[in-house]
Amino acid sequence: MSDLPAAIEIHEEGPREGFQYEKKIFPLADRVALVNALSHTGLKQIQVASFVSPKHVPQMADSAEFFAAIEKVPGVKHTGLWLNETGFRRASAVKNVDLKGVLLFYASDAFALQNNGCNAEEMRKRQDDWIRLYDDAGVAIASVYIMTAFGCNLQGEVPVEAVTENVRWVLERFGKNGRPIPAIYLADTVGWAVPTEVERRVGAVRELAPTARIGLHLHDTRGAGPASFYAALRMGVDLFDSSVAGLGGCPFAGHSHGAAAGNICTEDIVFMAHEMGIETDVNLDALIEAALFAERIIGRPLGGRIMHSGSLTRFHETARSRKLV
Repeated sequence: MSDLPAAIEIHEEGPREGFQYEKKIFPLADRVALVNALSHTGLKQIQVASFVSPKHVPQMADSAEFFAAIEKVPGVKHTGLWLNETGFRRASAVKNVDLKGVLLFYASDAFALQNNGCNAEEMRKRQDDWIRLYDDAGVAIASVYIMTAFGCNLQGEVPVEAVTENVRWVLERFGKNGRPIPAIYLADTVGWAVPTEVERRVGAVRELAPTARIGLHLHDTRGAGPASFYAALRMGVDLFDSSVAGLGGCPFAGHSHGAAAGNICTEDIVFMAHEMGIETDVNLDALIEAALFAERIIGRPLGGRIMHSGSLTRFHETARSRKLV
């Protein structure tokens, strides 16, 4: 497949990924202001914060207050992240959280063992408990994430079969039981993805689940993020996670120098999409302003490109005005 989608959907993860990754705890007012700015760019979903142990992740200790303070904008979902039932229960009791059921899988046994104390097979079995929990709470399961879908710094190469094994489990639990199949995300948790592997692995998932919506969660650890994004577009993928200004990273990635770089940069992929004629419903110039604000909050240069070089909006407008003269 090489047809570009007419439109794509982008889920913003910068506030949660970025502020959780930083060692410093930033003022609540600044974090709220960033989420509010992003909420007025046309983005349809923003992951605000996580409901995890304040002892282990003090940056997220005030998640309830964070959510309560944000501006609710019609058409924008403000989501949270949780890793256990306690976190889910906390999120369920908090004002302004748009609950979306998510299931987590691993393609790497080593990464699963480090982060969850079990192998990939046991992690699959645990998802049955999550399905029951979400069903009991009346929360729809919107997506499944296959972590380390492209490779793992702890294990090394991850075979395609380790990815498709998880997809088969999802199809068994959902498609054959008459339940809607959630969006299937391939997560490049530690930055191994390159265009050829995107094509290969997306193709393998699509062969198994031709009607399922496929999403990508790409990190730009080694500079291949934009190229992998383009490869995914050419495979017809229309659902992406990203981070404003390139915020964030994976602190458990197993890199010798620290964390994996943040998700692919939101404003950079919006720029690419627009220049290729792909609709995003996002106001790029407003998004750039939000990215620059994020950089001011963090207090150091961030990884986004377009936020500093600027969009081509004014050049396109000048060209159009000249044609009218």
